[in-house]
Amino acid sequence: MNSKKKVLIITYYWPPAGGSGVQRWLKFSKYLRDFDIEPVIYTVDNPTYPILDASLEDEIPDNLEILKRPIFEPNTLLSVFGGKKKKESAGFLNPNPTFFGKILQYIRANYFIPDARKFWIKPSVKFLTNYLKNNQIDVVITTGPPHSMHLIGLELKKKLTIKWISDFRDPWTEIDYFHQLPLSEKAILKHQQLEQEVLKNSDAVIVVGNTMKENFLQYSDKIEVITNGFDINENNSSNKLDAKFSITHVGLMNADRNPTILWEALQEICESDLDFKNDLCIRLIGKVDEVVIQDLKIFREEAIELISYLSHKEVSQHQSKTQVLLLSINNVPSAKAIITGKIFEYLQSKRPILAIGPEDGDAAEILKNTKGGHIFGYHHKETLKSHILELYQEYKKKSLVINSKDIQQYHRRELTSQLAKLIKKIGS
Repeated sequence: MNSKKKVLIITYYWPPAGGSGVQRWLKFSKYLRDFDIEPVIYTVDNPTYPILDASLEDEIPDNLEILKRPIFEPNTLLSVFGGKKKKESAGFLNPNPTFFGKILQYIRANYFIPDARKFWIKPSVKFLTNYLKNNQIDVVITTGPPHSMHLIGLELKKKLTIKWISDFRDPWTEIDYFHQLPLSEKAILKHQQLEQEVLKNSDAVIVVGNTMKENFLQYSDKIEVITNGFDINENNSSNKLDAKFSITHVGLMNADRNPTILWEALQEICESDLDFKNDLCIRLIGKVDEVVIQDLKIFREEAIELISYLSHKEVSQHQSKTQVLLLSINNVPSAKAIITGKIFEYLQSKRPILAIGPEDGDAAEILKNTKGGHIFGYHHKETLKSHILELYQEYKKKSLVINSKDIQQYHRRELTSQLAKLIKKIGS
């Protein structure tokens, strides 16, 4: 008797998509076979990904079955009407839109619920209903955002009584930018209703942190925490450290994530310490909001390094050679629940992490448990300055190191082991 399980993974993000959204299920798919589980991927045929990273295609397992169907995305059409700059991620909602821009934002928020990929739900349900009737699949997994993926799972559950796991890489109604959307009361209620329906009908729900689990427990007692993580180190330990006192941030840096307290602290130290001023290098890798760029003008031009995008491998190299890694958590109502995927890759780099965010949040707990770095609240400037000076003194002595512990629990293979146990439990 063959004990091997087969899972159908419904995901919008798949290579050549770049950025953080693609990593989680690409890595799970990479390791699932080690635990006698065969993944099948269902994804879009003609996506409009904001970031591309073709190097990730090398990590797709050999002979993996990948099903693709075309998608109609009205965002593409709206961006044509809205001008060239409208093709922005939700994390970069324009804080000062034109009148026409406001109309587009309102349409997006209130007529495309849960998101602009909603038009993929119906054709996907039709296609997958036929596929599932003709192929043995033990468990269906949907991953969001976009949360339209969960509605595909919900419809399949109703039609075929499948075993279904919903995976929330980010919250739905508690996501950092939800409060920025120009939503009507009716639209908010619709989002909440759909979210609750997904949670209540899933055979299991996976979340990436404890705060999200606590928020979801009122709707389901089948919540499992499986965090994001890091993968095999690409020989970065031999990388030579930067000569400068470099502070590097990787990923999107939008207005909510702008660590103004850090810029103020660094500038005050620069004013009182010429050596520090000359040694400082602030490196931001990824898309940066104009608000952040303006704030950085208080520093010497040669102290700022902006890199718009690098491949995942190149990012890993930068992370392992920087003196300090910056983790900035969005200053939003849901900040405690935010665990950016980069925190785990930061841990893998074994460089000191300097974090700005809630001192009682999920990210703070990870840093505390692993001794991977320190976190400072949005208004604790004096303690932040003291810590930066401690880091700088160690840098000057060429002894700036971090002795983190227990980080292996966040290796992607170890996390896939947790996932495999859940799949076997649900699919039995």
